[in-house]
Amino acid sequence: MNHKHRKINKTVYVIDGLRTPQLKSTGKPGIFSASDLAVSAARALLLKMPFSAEAIDEVIIGCVMPDSSEANIARQISLRIGCHKKTPAWTVQRNCASGLQAIDSGMNSIRSGIADLVMVGGTEVMSRAPLLWNKSMVIWLAKWFRLPSHGLAGLNQHIQHFFYLRPGFFKPVFSLLNGLTDPLVSLSMGQTAENLAWRFNISRTEMDHYALQSHERLAKAVSRGDLDNEITPIYDKKNHYYDHDNGVRNNTSIDKLARLRPFFDKKYGAITAGNSAQISDGASILLLASEKMVKAHKLSVLGKLIDCHWEGLAPEEMGLGPAYAIPPLLNKYGLTIDDIDYWEINEAFAAQVLACKKALNDDKFCRDELKLTSKAGEIPDNHLNSDGGGISLGHPVGASGSRIVLHLLNRLKQNPSNTKNSTLGIASLCIGGGQGGALLVEVKR
Repeated sequence: MNHKHRKINKTVYVIDGLRTPQLKSTGKPGIFSASDLAVSAARALLLKMPFSAEAIDEVIIGCVMPDSSEANIARQISLRIGCHKKTPAWTVQRNCASGLQAIDSGMNSIRSGIADLVMVGGTEVMSRAPLLWNKSMVIWLAKWFRLPSHGLAGLNQHIQHFFYLRPGFFKPVFSLLNGLTDPLVSLSMGQTAENLAWRFNISRTEMDHYALQSHERLAKAVSRGDLDNEITPIYDKKNHYYDHDNGVRNNTSIDKLARLRPFFDKKYGAITAGNSAQISDGASILLLASEKMVKAHKLSVLGKLIDCHWEGLAPEEMGLGPAYAIPPLLNKYGLTIDDIDYWEINEAFAAQVLACKKALNDDKFCRDELKLTSKAGEIPDNHLNSDGGGISLGHPVGASGSRIVLHLLNRLKQNPSNTKNSTLGIASLCIGGGQGGALLVEVKR
């Protein structure tokens, strides 16, 4: 790439994007690796383009828990899809917002003149999160392998060491559960959601109604074909194909949801598997381009990236991340909640989305926590997660940030809610560890 004479702060366009179906975990390792999923989506996306993979200047992919054989997974993906060996590729990790971080990083590469065409996105296979040996077993094995391997003395030492083995050493460590627990406050993500339910007086009934709405909205979107243009089928080695998200529960009801027991606080809690995001596998890939690239290849444009904002907050209330990240983004551009046509706030938990809505519409919270002069306002229910979300679709953590941006752009393109020349949307996520991210996008009619 020749970086001379490049303009700074270029306009950044989203040319197009595709994602795989999000496949619900069934309790055993999924048949696709994280790189397999991303490669499938990326290859299908490139087939729609008038240029080859070698035209891509940079590849940035979000992934939280790649397999041990997928170190710097972005590089593996870039080479598998045919990018030039000189094309830089790097992996980002910001927990639940890793896919959004990839988009932000790609946007900055184009704006700063480093690149004109960047592939971004996220991928995650949560079903393959490994089982690990616990610390006692690791220490025992380390000593075992350091013992002499030959002779009678070595044999005797191995026999003696064998008798130090204890049944408790075989207790596995679930890396997925560890990853969904904040080590600084010793709370799981579900327990942080319980904190929000208590703080904002969100009832179990409210959570279950929101969860039911998520499934109903996804089912309606699927029946209308609204997701067809963003999902590409994937094929396994036996030529079986997967062409839809399989987490939606068409037959669920409030009564069924109400019968589920609290999962994170079994005695006093209200957060259940039914009103939480599903564990799933999926990938979402987008192509970002400068105006120069759009003109050179006469590309159609899905939308424009305006800006991204990140905020930190207390880890024990991490679910409020969107409530912290959205107002500064609005204020920077002189916008209000009413100026935004559609919203995607990742559904990690029903309680978390509802808490964000209540926080933004609460005078005291906005004054004390956000230092605003008044409340930010109320996000209209019918313009928020209008086609479901993590509760019904699943939440493959590395991919969700790019998925919600892709869907938001498609939603704005298909169903503008006004008669203006352009329409605005915000995609936002809470982030384990206590952060929030929000991205402002624009789509021309």
